[in-house]
Amino acid sequence: MDQLKRMAVFAEVVTAGSLSAAARQLGMTPSAVSQHLRQLEDALGLALLHRSTRKLTLTEAGARYVEGCTAMVAAARAADQALEHHRDEPEGELRIAAPIGFGSLLATALAPLRNFPKLSLRLMMDDALVDVIAERVDIAVRVGGLPDSSLVARKLGTLRAQLCASPAYLAARGWPQQPADLARHDWLGGRPQAPAQESLELHTADGRTARVHVTSRASATQVTALHSLCVAGWGISIVLSDDDRRALADGRLVPVLPDWSPPDYDTYAITARRGEQPAKVRHALALLASYFEAMETKVA
Repeated sequence: MDQLKRMAVFAEVVTAGSLSAAARQLGMTPSAVSQHLRQLEDALGLALLHRSTRKLTLTEAGARYVEGCTAMVAAARAADQALEHHRDEPEGELRIAAPIGFGSLLATALAPLRNFPKLSLRLMMDDALVDVIAERVDIAVRVGGLPDSSLVARKLGTLRAQLCASPAYLAARGWPQQPADLARHDWLGGRPQAPAQESLELHTADGRTARVHVTSRASATQVTALHSLCVAGWGISIVLSDDDRRALADGRLVPVLPDWSPPDYDTYAITARRGEQPAKVRHALALLASYFEAMETKVA
């Protein structure tokens, strides 16, 4: 490493034209610059410069050697500049993993990133947990409780949960009037490997709570399939995805027990490292946090 520093000093001396000018550029004393040059020449066994009281002149060996030294310094500066761009302006491929139902949310929240022409986006949509390290994921969006991990979690916000069903299902089976009525209705559960019967906890805005056992008639590995089952009249489900919310807005789904809500779902952005992040990650995290903040403000 000392040799590389001496090569950089030599290149600066040639560029500046004198030891004193190079010393000012490098923040060194002229004697320190002279010492680096002597050590470089001693290591090479060749004289690189003819020194006189008026000027410095390259030897034949110095003329050949300075090209490589100058190229080395230029490459180092280019590497620094590349990292500065990486730090300050989003570029490269941004890899984000999230549940399938988050596709529309991510497309909307991250829309401003399209203004960075050097940035590309890869959305890895899967309701199963993606290995952040193995898949080189920059940000993983996860919902609900988090397992113990060395990964870094930043809370983005909270997804408001609500019970819903299709008008056709409710017309055929009747409307639940209180939480206990849910036990007599068809429930749309989560993953197929989960128990068919689960305990559902509900609460009201004024602090009342209720717990009821519901039995899954259907389950799915993806929230999009669960949404489709609910719209098709298979039973009662929990609203979480944007698809559910659009269906509520256009009447394909309607609220069930609107005064009673399941627990809200905290949503997190998971990254593999602490500390300073590349610009693409910082911008994406800020956009996601802003989107969730606006969504919670709208709900409130």
